[in-house]
Amino acid sequence: MADRESAFDSDGAAERSAGAAASDGDRGASRSGLTASLLPDRDLAVERDRVRSFVADRVDAAGADGVVVNMSGGLDSTVTAALAVEALGADRVYGLILPCNKIGAPHARDAEALAEALGIDHDTVHLQPLFAQFGAVAPDRFDLHDEPVRSGNAVARLRMTVAYLAANATNRLVCGTANRSELLLGYLTKHGDGAADLFPLGHLYKTDVRTLATELDVPEFVVEKPPTAGFLPGQRDADDLGAPYEVVDPVLHLGVDRGLDPAAVVERIGGPDDFDVDRELVTDLLGRHRATAHKRLPPPTPDADVE
Repeated sequence: MADRESAFDSDGAAERSAGAAASDGDRGASRSGLTASLLPDRDLAVERDRVRSFVADRVDAAGADGVVVNMSGGLDSTVTAALAVEALGADRVYGLILPCNKIGAPHARDAEALAEALGIDHDTVHLQPLFAQFGAVAPDRFDLHDEPVRSGNAVARLRMTVAYLAANATNRLVCGTANRSELLLGYLTKHGDGAADLFPLGHLYKTDVRTLATELDVPEFVVEKPPTAGFLPGQRDADDLGAPYEVVDPVLHLGVDRGLDPAAVVERIGGPDDFDVDRELVTDLLGRHRATAHKRLPPPTPDADVE
């Protein structure tokens, strides 16, 4: 990227919008304590350059004119958009802001402010009318009423439909925002936010992304936001997963990257005096990884019968 060191101004150009509130729980931008000691040490400058080169190379190889990023106002999509701007220039990054309920409204305002700060073209599309019509024509046996996970998955797939419409219309790639923690756990919607042409943050754990955000001058209120899927008021990733990412990431690194069994992971991490990591939690997280392998693989086919 020409002329400036960060896609954001050094003072974090996006002002915090009135509606979004950061929480004191699950906050913090850097690795600390146990997380820092158990995850691989990463050079932020190297990772920044690596992601920028990856995005530029993928777009060039595809003969595309840029990327489309679904922006939620959260950490991952903000970091993804900022790195895409650094890699390609603001004129080649298009942001889509796709709220669908009252829960998402303040985050949508944040996303709009962040897109403005990045200098990218963007549109806000309120999906509630589309979702309501979708629910009205779906067979009654698949009622979405009071089914937050089912309806949340449907909304995620509608968002990706809009993203690919934009990508097709503008000769761009859909730039996914999932990180390694989410991918390893399958903590995303298949053919929703799990669908993309590239995942620039797919090799970085959530705690890595937080640390990288400070290098990028991402506004502090974004870094402080508790991670949430946005299905229900007050819902947090830590509630769904049983632990914050400061615990989840070391478990995944030891259990998946290094192949340790649950007992060895617990022993390596330590006892209740640290993070209260027990075998049940570790077994559950690693079980999620195994059970969601289908989300990380192409659909299976019969073996080809080739002479």
